[in-house]
Amino acid sequence: MLAVIINPRSGKKHLKRQRHYLMLRLEEHCSAFTTRDTEYKGHATEIARDFVESGCNTILVWGGDGTISETVNGIMTADIPEEKRKNIRLGLIPRGTGNDFGRFWGLTKNYRRSLDIFFDGRAQPLDVGRLTYFENGIEKHRYFINSIGYGVDPLTCVYADKLKPFIGSHHLNYLFGLIAAVFRQRPIPVTLKVDGTECFKAGLFTMNVGNGPYSGGGIRQNPDADPRDGIFNAMFVEKPTLGQLFKALPNLFNGHLTDVPVIHTIKGSEIEIETEESIVVETDGILMNYKGNGRLNCIHNAIKFII
Repeated sequence: MLAVIINPRSGKKHLKRQRHYLMLRLEEHCSAFTTRDTEYKGHATEIARDFVESGCNTILVWGGDGTISETVNGIMTADIPEEKRKNIRLGLIPRGTGNDFGRFWGLTKNYRRSLDIFFDGRAQPLDVGRLTYFENGIEKHRYFINSIGYGVDPLTCVYADKLKPFIGSHHLNYLFGLIAAVFRQRPIPVTLKVDGTECFKAGLFTMNVGNGPYSGGGIRQNPDADPRDGIFNAMFVEKPTLGQLFKALPNLFNGHLTDVPVIHTIKGSEIEIETEESIVVETDGILMNYKGNGRLNCIHNAIKFII
C-alpha cells in the first residue's frame, strides 16, 4: 500500500487546489492508498513509523525538508527487520521553504512534474546520516537525509525563521539569516576526527556535513556530496576575517564555496566531534542541542528513493 504524509503548513497558500489534484492522481494510479496530515512538530516521525510497522513499503511526502527528515527518522526507528527497511521506498513532492534535498534530484515546487516523476520513476538506494549523542548518560540517535550543520548553520535557521513574517517563505530568508549569523557566531572549541584520524583541534565557527550538496535554500556548501556514494562531504571553517567573509559571499550559490582558502573540506563515512560545551545543531533544518561529543555515521543504502 502507498501511504502519503501531508504537511498542511508547507506551501499552504495553494494547498486546497493542489491537494485535489493529488487525490485525482492517486485514484488514477493506485488501487489502495492512505493519507495522513501532520498536526505538530515530530508528527511525521510517528506517522511514518506507524505506516512501516503496519506493512507499508512506499511513502510519499508532501512537504519540505523538515517533513521528509522526520519521515526518515520514523522509518529508521521503526521496529522492522533491516532487510525490510532497506526496501522502503520514499518519494517527495517539495513544498517547503528551502527544498534542499529535492533540489539535488531536480524536484521543484512544480507539484505536477514532481508527481509525474514519482509515478514514473524508479527506486534507487539512498544513504542516510545518523548522529549519535548522549543525553543524561543515555545514547540517542537522530537521523538526517540531507545535511547536518554546526555553528553558523543552526544560527542561520534561527534567524531565517524570525524573518519569515517579513520576507515570507523564500530562500532569501536563509541569505539574510546567514549574514546575521556570521556576525553573531562565536567559535566552539572542538576536536574533529574523520574515520578515526584527528583532523582539526580548533575553534569551530561553522561546519556543514553533507549527504547532499545543498543547504540553506540552495547554498552549495558541499558541491560534491552525493547521497548514494556512502560518504559524507563536509566543510569546516575556523573564525574567518571580515575580508575572508566578503570573499566567500559571491560563491554561496555557484558551487565554488569550497574554493575559498579559509574553508577546509573533509570526506569520510564517520566524523566525530569532541567538545565539552553544549552545542546546537540543525539536522535538515530542524534545530536540536546536546552537550559533549557527537558521532556522525553515513549509513550506505539505508532506504530507497523514487526518482
